[in-house]
Amino acid sequence: MAFSAADPDIRARVVAFRQELGRLGWSNGNLRIDERWPADDMDSVRADTAELISGKPDVILVAGRRAVAVLQQQTRTIPVVFSGFVDPVEQGIVPNLARPGGNITGFAFGELSVSGKMLEMLKQMAPNITRVAFVFNPDNASAVYISRSFAALATPLAIEPILIPVHAPAEIERAIEAFARQPNGGLLFPGDVTTTIHRQLVTAQVARLRLPAIYAERLLVTGGGLMFYGPDRVDIFRRSASYVDRILRGEKPGDLPVQLPTKFQLVVNLKAAAALGITVPQGLLVAADEIIE
Repeated sequence: MAFSAADPDIRARVVAFRQELGRLGWSNGNLRIDERWPADDMDSVRADTAELISGKPDVILVAGRRAVAVLQQQTRTIPVVFSGFVDPVEQGIVPNLARPGGNITGFAFGELSVSGKMLEMLKQMAPNITRVAFVFNPDNASAVYISRSFAALATPLAIEPILIPVHAPAEIERAIEAFARQPNGGLLFPGDVTTTIHRQLVTAQVARLRLPAIYAERLLVTGGGLMFYGPDRVDIFRRSASYVDRILRGEKPGDLPVQLPTKFQLVVNLKAAAALGITVPQGLLVAADEIIE
C-alpha cells in the first residue's frame, strides 16, 4: 500500500479488511498477512513489490494506481485485488469490468463523473469562483488520466481549468502561491499519495491563501480542509476482503467482475468554511454525511 500505516483513516480501512476476512473464516491460524507501506517513493514501491512477489503469496491486495502499474510489470500470474482508482478499463488495467481476465481484478473508485460532481459541489460552496486548479502528481497515472478531461468537466460550469503538476512540498507551496495571485480561484485535489502525505502543508497553505478547495481524500478534510467528496474507502476495503476470500478458495481473479462504489460520502468542515467567510449552502449541509465543527 502507498500510504502511512500511522494514519487513523488509513488504518481504519485495513482494520475493516481484516475484520471482514475474519468474518469469512480467515484468522491468524490459517492466514498470514504481510503489509508494506512504501508511501510515494517509486523505488520503494518497486522494491517492496519485488520482495512480496518473491515470497509467492496466494493473493496481493493493493491500494494506489502507481503500485498497480508496478505489479502489472512484475507479475502476470499472482492474483491481484486492487482497492481504488478511477476507470480501470480506460486506464488499461483490465479489458472490461464484467470479465477482467488475467490476474487482476478489484474495486474501482468510480468514473470521471465523480470529478465532475466534485467541481459542481465546489461551485455550489463558492459560487464566485471562475478558475479551478487541478493539483496532482504526474507520477500518478489516475490523476493524469483525470487531468486530460478536466477542461471538459470544468467548461459547462463556466470555470477556467488550470493544471498544476507537483512532486514535492516546495513545488506544492510555490504552485498554490502563484495560483492565488489572481482572484476567484478554487482548488480540486484528486486522490493522490503525495498531497495526502503532505496534507498538513497543503491544508495550511490553502487556508492561509483563503482558497476554497475540495479533496478526493477524506484525510485532508479531517486535517483542516474544506470539503471531501468520494467513495467510502472503508467500505471498499471491507468489500475487497470478499474477493481475497474467493481467490483463496480457488476462484480466478479474471472471473471476478470489477466492482464500482456503492457508497459515496460528503464531508464538510464548518470551521474551515467560517475561516474563509463562507456560509455553507443548506443543500450541502443536508447532503453531508459528516459535518466537522
